[in-house]
Amino acid sequence: MTDETGGPVRPRRSRLRPLAPDRVRILDGFWAELQDRNRRAILPHIDHWLERAGWLGNFAADPGDRRGREFSDSEIYKYLEALAWELGRDPDPVLAERYDAIVARVAAAQQPDGYLNTWFGRPGQGARWSDLAWGHELYCLGHLIQAAVARARTGHPDDLLVRVACRAADLVCATFGADGLATVDGHPVIEPALVELYRVTGEPRYLEQARLFLERRGRHVLPEIEWGREYYQDDLPIREATVFRGHAVRAVYLAAGALDLADETGDGELLDAVTGQWRRTVARRVYLTGGIGSRHQDEAIGEDFVLPPDRAYSETCASVGSVMVAWRLLLAHGDPVAADLIERTLYNVVATSPAADGRAFFYANTLHHRAPGPPPDPDRPHPRPTAPVRAPWFDVSCCPTNVARTVAGLSGYVATSDDDGIQLHQYVTGTIDGRLTVTTRYPADGEIRVRVDQDSDEPWTLSLRVPAWAGDGATLTVGGHTWEAEPGYVSERRRWQRGDEALLCLPMMPRFTHPDPRVDAVRGCVAVERGPLVYALESVDLPDGMGVDEVRIDAETPPRLVDGRVVVRGRRISIADRESPYAAEPPSVVADDLGEIPLVAYHAWANRGPSSMRVWLPTD
Repeated sequence: MTDETGGPVRPRRSRLRPLAPDRVRILDGFWAELQDRNRRAILPHIDHWLERAGWLGNFAADPGDRRGREFSDSEIYKYLEALAWELGRDPDPVLAERYDAIVARVAAAQQPDGYLNTWFGRPGQGARWSDLAWGHELYCLGHLIQAAVARARTGHPDDLLVRVACRAADLVCATFGADGLATVDGHPVIEPALVELYRVTGEPRYLEQARLFLERRGRHVLPEIEWGREYYQDDLPIREATVFRGHAVRAVYLAAGALDLADETGDGELLDAVTGQWRRTVARRVYLTGGIGSRHQDEAIGEDFVLPPDRAYSETCASVGSVMVAWRLLLAHGDPVAADLIERTLYNVVATSPAADGRAFFYANTLHHRAPGPPPDPDRPHPRPTAPVRAPWFDVSCCPTNVARTVAGLSGYVATSDDDGIQLHQYVTGTIDGRLTVTTRYPADGEIRVRVDQDSDEPWTLSLRVPAWAGDGATLTVGGHTWEAEPGYVSERRRWQRGDEALLCLPMMPRFTHPDPRVDAVRGCVAVERGPLVYALESVDLPDGMGVDEVRIDAETPPRLVDGRVVVRGRRISIADRESPYAAEPPSVVADDLGEIPLVAYHAWANRGPSSMRVWLPTD
């Protein structure tokens, strides 16, 4: 083994170095609460449903009794990854026993040559590798490998799961190597997984196999389908693409693998290509919440500025993948835009998916829901990922396990180091690298206090991110001196001594956000944000019987913070019905003043019963 510590990704050549999860402790605040919910409720809930749905049982079941979709093995692996990060964060003998029991079931199902899949290869099932476009065999193994990497990086490099993953990876290399099957899986994720396994083990075959998979994709090795080969990014070689396109989760997982390969091989051309694709995507194809994917039929990224709020698919898994890509670009370039997007996506999509009790989830994350939906049956999986309320489980339940593994590993996205010092990218109350203690109520307020816990003989630089939304008004105070802090990173280099403090103050007044006029669907609307949080109007905060689509916002009166709640001034409109929605004259509109209307943080909507909701609020 070559590296036994580190977070979800550990590049070798990047400008910034990620701190290992055990070097960052989240102790209080928003993310500590979510991590506590993850451990206390989300993980047990997932475990219950994996058993109840029979997906865990597939590893020991007769092939004829197999249950779930072709990719259900991957949910067990993502769950194991979540357990690995969680055990690395806070060891627990009961949780460790459960982890070991599941790994034993998985290992027992592995074939002598390393093959492992419960959908293919057994009597009565399809042959191995017989449906790479849709079968998800390599996709499942990619998640197996990522779980093993998490276990290795939390202090268990010789764990049984690591050995299982290496045997499977050896088979992949033997089967799909330079003299093997010259094709790829329809759903990327094996690519970043193999690079990370190479980083953990030092086995060069894994890196070479990742390179082969990435270079083959885009050369029409997969069949043409109704949504085109762009659905699985097989339309263009990755170096020739200009923007992320096709199925959103596939797109970001592939980009993550390409960035990992570029780092390991020093391939600046590949790094530049993916960086350019990401910048164009962020500028034109990402929702205000950080979500990506506006097309329901193929779960895909839409065209430039096609971002309808009521048709936002914005799959939770795609946002997890988006964070993976942005983190790699942050490490590569030190780009504050990447750190800002991570913050936006974590607070407004990843944190939105789980319910307040941790026992129901959004799969898709709409920005406009027109009518309250019925509450889901808590004892049945929901067949539709676009459920208007959070559901306890889905027939395709990729998102709960993705949320669980991301939340368990959140400490890996907080801070980095380089030869000159430490950089803080996300603000949490906790300890950093044994050198810093951070105290903050962020995002409830904008005061972040950083105390130095060690004396230093040589000067070093502390860098703190100032989000782009902070604009004017952010300040940094060190040693009794205060100065303005521009968006990006504000740095102070000195010979820090134990007890020294840096105080970053970010302006946290609520604000209106205006859309690009090329986003047709929200022209004439405004959104409200405070700090990193997007806010929404929810019908439970309106008079009985009133829907969110009846409200118009007074954009001339800025939003305010009143008793801890963000409020806007608005009016209720009523429009007389006509025989047709079209006429030569505009309809008559009656408006009644509603005064100040409270908004809810988007991540907290739909926790008070069925409701309608909208993020973009019309002003006319």
